[in-house]
Amino acid sequence: MTLCLLLICFVCSGLLAGVYALTKSPIEAAAKAKNEAAIKEVLPESASQIEQERTVTVADKQYSYNLAYDAQGNTVGCAINVSTLGFGGPILIKVGFDSEGVIYNTKVLSQSETPGLGAKCTEPGESGFAFQFKGWDPSVKKLSVKKDGGDVNAITASTITSRAYSAGLATAVEVFRAIAQTPMPLDDAISDEVEKSNTEEE
Repeated sequence: MTLCLLLICFVCSGLLAGVYALTKSPIEAAAKAKNEAAIKEVLPESASQIEQERTVTVADKQYSYNLAYDAQGNTVGCAINVSTLGFGGPILIKVGFDSEGVIYNTKVLSQSETPGLGAKCTEPGESGFAFQFKGWDPSVKKLSVKKDGGDVNAITASTITSRAYSAGLATAVEVFRAIAQTPMPLDDAISDEVEKSNTEEE
């Protein structure tokens, strides 16, 4: 009986390893495509060149981001990944800024909020929760729900998700400010790495 159980375990392990090997590349390719599409969605339309992903550490946490440039090499924005804890678990959001630090757009990359309630944070269009953040200037408006004294209109019956989303964007604002103060500031000069990346793509 012990031998049979060991054989079954070995066979199952082999099958799982085989399935993982077969699906790993397609899953990674799909995730990469989704990320690239999200970057374009949250950045200004003038962003024709996207720099390769970089990382920055803020408050002992590491965040990934991409700088964006127009056809002339002028910096037009920055796309930042942030994770925040919602009602159902982590919510991964990509936040796009213009060169002045104003939120251009946001996109939920993954979430496990309650369908029909917190999951409404992913709804598109002008009636969607996230639409209010397009053109949001954090220097003028406060990124917290109105119940907490801020300017964010919360999702009905989903205050926890609304708070989490707002907190995620507030974190992105801090990350953007940190990026702007690094040795590689958001200025009008296109970096050598971008030029190299664009040449390779051509």
